[in-house]
Amino acid sequence: MRFDLDTMDARGRYKLLTGTVIPRPIGWIATVDEEGRRNVAPFSYFQIASASPPVLLFSGGSRDGQAKDSVRNALATGGFVAHIADATLLEAVNLSSVEAPHEIDEFTYAGLDDEPSELVSAPRVKAAPVAFECELTHHWEVPGGGNTVVFGRVRLAHVRDDLVLEDGRIDARALDPIARLAGTLYGTLGQIVDMARPTWQAPPQD
Repeated sequence: MRFDLDTMDARGRYKLLTGTVIPRPIGWIATVDEEGRRNVAPFSYFQIASASPPVLLFSGGSRDGQAKDSVRNALATGGFVAHIADATLLEAVNLSSVEAPHEIDEFTYAGLDDEPSELVSAPRVKAAPVAFECELTHHWEVPGGGNTVVFGRVRLAHVRDDLVLEDGRIDARALDPIARLAGTLYGTLGQIVDMARPTWQAPPQD
């Protein structure tokens, strides 16, 4: 089928893009507002923007004309914590996706213990295997839409000890991260294929 995204409605575009651009990593973003009220929510519009300098990004939409709490809080306080959740935390991740009033503490709602961060005001999810403390660098509002892309420089990474291999790489199987698909569907890694990147060799000349 052929889809003309310029003529599709917003819901149709959303279904097409989120159903085909899969799997997407989930950034479990923790923030606080100016009064110190905690918030944690999952974002599948999440990625590495740069390794040097180390920058992560997440993109949040709006509700009733206002940016979602995670975006508002990050912009107001200058930081956030981006977690990578494993399969054991899937139910808590899903619970924290609830569209609750601003004053609701999603840590409490999802039954999560926290622990203080070292450099940013937002707390960390204690059970998360990976947590990145990020200082806000800048944000960008997507023209013509309600999404705001938030960029944060990673200042500290907290990684569970057993995930770090001797060569410094992360054990993906032990991490067992969850991914976002479409609708109510989530995924795990499943089969992992080890494939070396090819080395360029010029074809022989005749």
